[in-house]
Amino acid sequence: MILPSILSADFSRLAEDCRDVLNAGGDFLHIDVMDGHLVPNISFAAPVFKWLRPIFPDVFLDVHLMIDEPVRYAPEMVKAGANNITFHVEAPEVRSDVAAAAREIGKLGCHVGITLKPGTKIETVLPALPYVDLVLIMSVEPGFGGQKFMADQLDKARLIKPMLKPNQRLEIDGGIDEHTIGEARRAGIDWFVAGNAIFGATDRTAAIRRLREAINAGT
Repeated sequence: MILPSILSADFSRLAEDCRDVLNAGGDFLHIDVMDGHLVPNISFAAPVFKWLRPIFPDVFLDVHLMIDEPVRYAPEMVKAGANNITFHVEAPEVRSDVAAAAREIGKLGCHVGITLKPGTKIETVLPALPYVDLVLIMSVEPGFGGQKFMADQLDKARLIKPMLKPNQRLEIDGGIDEHTIGEARRAGIDWFVAGNAIFGATDRTAAIRRLREAINAGT
């Protein structure tokens, strides 16, 4: 699946931009929520996708919580329309027991994902594996779009992929474009988050087509 990241959208025309990338071939929408604490940036919160949900009632909203208290705010996010909630193992609220956090978020009826910063060891996600639907590999330092792809993070994907069940997915976010997506696919990635490579393209349909061609070449 290809997930356009709305962090790269034009916020003066957010609905139009989202409709455009979905019509161009994007599968889901990826939404980065940042609190300025866990990562050095502030983005947006539940009101944004609460507003998007009625416009795109059937679109899967993949919400990445880069915040200190993901369990506290997850109910608000799900109520606003999030289909998946991904949280960080580094969040102060959850790092002592990531498995308990995954179970608690799962009680909300949404899908659950777990992720980690590039400097965090992949072993930190293992206690939560039985309780999550996806593992997100960050291939940049989270907080800002437009960063260079960190190819060494694919080692984490290669390590964790054999541990996943058939119904669990491996996702990647950061620096994904037509030049890096094939390598990510070969490492076992199922879901690909792309921001500037899609929203920054003059022809978004052609951009997504090139991404899919590169995925197929990497399979």
